[in-house]
Amino acid sequence: MDLASGMDTGALISMVALIAVIGAFGGVLAGLLGVGGGIVLVPSFFYAFQTLGFDGDKLMQLCLATSLATIIVTSLRSVQSHNKKGAVDWQILRTWGPGIAVGAVIGVLAASSLRSTVLQGVFGSLAMVIGLYFAFGRTEWRIAQDMPGGGTRAILSPVVGFLSVLMGIGGGSFGVPLMTLYGRPIHRAVATAAGFGVIIAVPSVLAFLFVELPPESRPPLTVGAVNLPTFGIVVAMTTITAPYGARLAHATDPGPLKRVFSLFLLLVAANMIRKAFFA
Repeated sequence: MDLASGMDTGALISMVALIAVIGAFGGVLAGLLGVGGGIVLVPSFFYAFQTLGFDGDKLMQLCLATSLATIIVTSLRSVQSHNKKGAVDWQILRTWGPGIAVGAVIGVLAASSLRSTVLQGVFGSLAMVIGLYFAFGRTEWRIAQDMPGGGTRAILSPVVGFLSVLMGIGGGSFGVPLMTLYGRPIHRAVATAAGFGVIIAVPSVLAFLFVELPPESRPPLTVGAVNLPTFGIVVAMTTITAPYGARLAHATDPGPLKRVFSLFLLLVAANMIRKAFFA
């Protein structure tokens, strides 16, 4: 554990303030649009830590691991809330969970061996796809009327876990489109995808705790690749601000908001790709 070496009090205060703003923003967006925090937190962490003077070939690993740590808490809370309404499809979680967990661990192994610029490019490219789906996807699109089993599930479930870890996100961004394309109602897909988030985040964070980062990519109080102060601040802030986002969602039309978010996500993705390949 690195105990605040190389940072003075002013820098620590700046770090706490910046992370608190990021957590508050992520919580509002999560409540407002129902998106997982990781898709916002990872690029925000990346720019914040760079601004605070941390960089190097492993900075993205720090951002992915810390984002996934926050997802453990937020996904558990979300599953509990959705389960009270009977919306979680536990059969899907039981049958898809093992493959998703395996894919998540493989994702950590892959992420820990890649340079930060490569992970930026991966994040940017996948975020571009997700942003386009937000902009143009339709909940009535269908591939089939039921979730696949057998070989198709054996392929798709690890892919969901693997890609989610490479982006530092929970189950929503890939799980919700997957389940709606295979005939699940949107509210059931959202609720069950929260369970995907737990299955992705728990094994991946445990694995990330054993990933060593170089000093230039390691802020104070970092264990493995997880920065503990950032984790605590973001969880606290999202807990406070997510209900406000949810209230705002009930008072406004979500359609235009999702289009605005898709534009925001496409811009973030494009900037990540630019930094990865052209900086």
